[in-house]
Amino acid sequence: MTEPRTGPGRPRDHRLDARVLEATRDLLVAEGYQATTMRAVARRAGVVVTSIYRRWPDKTALVEDAIFKLDLGATPAATGDLRADLLAWARVFLAYVAHPAARTAIPGLLSVYRDQEGYRRLLEHGELPARQALRAVIDAAAGTGQAHPDCDREAIFDLLRGATIVRALTQGTDDADAFCEQITDALMAVARGPCAK
Repeated sequence: MTEPRTGPGRPRDHRLDARVLEATRDLLVAEGYQATTMRAVARRAGVVVTSIYRRWPDKTALVEDAIFKLDLGATPAATGDLRADLLAWARVFLAYVAHPAARTAIPGLLSVYRDQEGYRRLLEHGELPARQALRAVIDAAAGTGQAHPDCDREAIFDLLRGATIVRALTQGTDDADAFCEQITDALMAVARGPCAK
């Protein structure tokens, strides 16, 4: 299906977009971040490279889209049990970063984020929506007494993000259940305490 025409030229073909993103993920897994060039993606997707450049200005933007648009299920919703919710979040974060394409792409992307613009894109596309959703879970738990009203919500997210990224990049999903339980205990300790002043 294509978008309705809104201006001159042909409408954007979302099937081509999906094919290019899938080719990017496949190439990341098969060949690594360095070998995932715009030309290599075009060859793998069976499209001309100019079609890719019309959609993505450079490799960084293409890889970001390929990773940020991974479909690994919905963000965990609040269930009323904060520990169960945080455990679900730990499992989702670990699974996302341990996905073979993400596990290859993330170190490469971090190596090219030399300016605020790159980090801003990372925040807007990946981090801020997740940070806001987790904050809502903790706010709900604070309303029921399961979390301290003044707990450091940013520290909870940062601990979750940092620990799962390092674990996923270094060990993948090896012993994932035990790791997620341990991280959940650490997150609960932060949630039960007031924010340090």
